[in-house]
Amino acid sequence: MKLLLLSSALGLYLLAPAQTRPDTLRFIQQSAKWYDLDFTEAEADSMTGNLLNYYTIYKGMHQTLPANSISYPFAFTPAPPGMKVSTKKEKIVWDVPAQTVLPADKNDLAWYSIPQLASLIANKKISSVELTTFFINRLKKYSDTLQCTITLTEELAMQQARQADAELKQGIYRGPLHGIPYGLKDLFAVKGYKTTWGSTPYKDQVVDMDSYVYLQLKRAGAVLCAKLSLGALAYNNKWFGGETKNPWNLKQGSSGSSAGSASAVVAGLLPFTIGTETLGSIVSPSTRCGATGLRPTFGTISRHGAMVLCWSMDKAGPICRSAEDAAIVYAFIHGTDGNDPSAIRHTFNYTGKTDFTKLRIAYAENLFKNLKPDAPEWKVVEAFRSLGANVKPVFFADSAMYPVNLVSVILNAECAAAFDELTRTNRDDLIERQDKDFWPNSFRSARFIPAVEYINANRYRSILCEKMNAFMKNIDVLIVPTFAGRQLYITNLTGHPALVMPSGFNTNGTPVSITLLGNLYDEATILAAAKAFQDKTDHNKKHPPLFTN
Repeated sequence: MKLLLLSSALGLYLLAPAQTRPDTLRFIQQSAKWYDLDFTEAEADSMTGNLLNYYTIYKGMHQTLPANSISYPFAFTPAPPGMKVSTKKEKIVWDVPAQTVLPADKNDLAWYSIPQLASLIANKKISSVELTTFFINRLKKYSDTLQCTITLTEELAMQQARQADAELKQGIYRGPLHGIPYGLKDLFAVKGYKTTWGSTPYKDQVVDMDSYVYLQLKRAGAVLCAKLSLGALAYNNKWFGGETKNPWNLKQGSSGSSAGSASAVVAGLLPFTIGTETLGSIVSPSTRCGATGLRPTFGTISRHGAMVLCWSMDKAGPICRSAEDAAIVYAFIHGTDGNDPSAIRHTFNYTGKTDFTKLRIAYAENLFKNLKPDAPEWKVVEAFRSLGANVKPVFFADSAMYPVNLVSVILNAECAAAFDELTRTNRDDLIERQDKDFWPNSFRSARFIPAVEYINANRYRSILCEKMNAFMKNIDVLIVPTFAGRQLYITNLTGHPALVMPSGFNTNGTPVSITLLGNLYDEATILAAAKAFQDKTDHNKKHPPLFTN
């Protein structure tokens, strides 16, 4: 109760009659203890005028409530001081097969890679309209089972597919995504369609704009078939229409928050999807469902037109069935439109080739130490060695590097600001979960994070960035067990790219994953390394049996 009283009671104490002044001073002194501060009575007495002034300013600010879309005029940059980010662009030659044969069983199209589908489209063995109809039908057949689709954009999809076919007849070919169906996590705006953010307060919301990611894929000729489920306001897998399922085990949720994006692509409902991550929202559902997810370097994809959760941590990225597919998608969506203060242009000169005699690859030995000798993670290390890599053990001092939970302060302060209007109007009561571990309580609790502590948490974050960059200085690819230690917290704060991919199965038959960490702005290297691993193994080529027809 005391925490709940602090904000509203502060104004009441300060505005109370003079005879309550001793109570006011005691209140200030007691409140300060919540922030690890100790003020004398004289110091508290000196503060009352300033506190009353702040209270009056807050009241004035609250006359209008900021929409989620209002820009935050500061930008987090993960690059260390002095680092020059290359923008020299070279032409990427995609390995699209010259001849791909249509399968005898049309259902097998569900598992074709983007290069295979691109070959079929480019060689006019299948039209985009036919391919789009095929995937729309799969979405209609299985979306209820998986609870993965919020809005089927069938009319738009068929329009875009017809345009893709017409352009091909005119000799216009936009590249390997031309005419290829896909799905968007439903926090990206698309004109004329709802953008629900997965939560009841916004389930009828229409944002009258096209997000950057959607526009980039439209320019690439891709065909939007669905807006996919996300856990409410990008948390977990429960949304206003249900709980998105793991295609390998329908009794289990798909994890979140890019729940529908991972579930749909693994079940073969779409060739690729787009997700986002703030603290595990690409990594976690990709692991649970057995997808290949790329969480790019922070700031390499403009988030304009996407729901804001945390300005300094939100990242968009592709969720696919292979690293090669993820590389193709990333090539078309990375960059900026100038509307995201944190987004930049950078070099992505992907070749898909890896010289393991030169690649500096390591594994975090201390994060592997508690694994069983036959754990899938060890087999990943051996697979890379069999490819010719000199995989060295290194000590990743994650505990020393990250001794305090900075994420809790930074993420919660920013997300509470992003959803200030939701809290102040009490519409947070409509959110699907009301337990103490979900957003409504997090947003309220974050009101008591002082601005001073938020700023200082970010200053300590800058030290963390320096340490992580120094650690990765002599490493091109770092292999880590996906959820071991504190690496997920660290890399989401420092903005380092991660590629998560399936590496086997649990004893209960559900997928497990491995994570490859790379250097800032070097998605190409971890994608190429992952491709080599996937070319040698079959983990990413296995499909959930319930969705093979």
